Amino acid sequence: MGSEAAMLLEAAHFAAGKHKGQRRKDPDGTPYINHPIGVARILAHEAGVTDIVVLQIEERFGEEVRRVVEEVTDDKTLPKSERKRLQIERAPTSSPRAKLVKLADKLYNLRDLNHCTPEGWSSQRVQEYFQWAAEVVAGLRGTSPPLEEALRRLFEERGLGP
Repeated sequence: MGSEAAMLLEAAHFAAGKHKGQRRKDPDGTPYINHPIGVARILAHEAGVTDIVVLQIEERFGEEVRRVVEEVTDDKTLPKSERKRLQIERAPTSSPRAKLVKLADKLYNLRDLNHCTPEGWSSQRVQEYFQWAAEVVAGLRGTSPPLEEALRRLFEERGLGP
């Protein structure tokens, strides 16, 4: 495939096909593909990540990428409460690459919630999501100071401590 840039573009193209027709839960129904691209952008621009395995998001790109994707993907056959519990439990023992992706994913989602609340979400539900995310992020500490600082500021704005 050639250069790392070409590999990253191939990953974005593949992800766009896989997420075709999926929408975020915001009132505008933002295309879901914006999420993995936004997570990769946070990793590259805010965390300074240049590791192509971390920046690629789909499993088509080899065993290393597949393992990272598996680590950060919830088992949708489980109830939501169990998936959330497992994210908290597994965060501290995740691989360094998975921790980076998880931090960027949480940062993207929390910024999105601050920008636009999904339809049907009360302010209490948003606050509960922030509280849960803070518990996940606590297990990821020591991974990326820039991302952790950005998350700390978001949590602080919501009245959540370290």
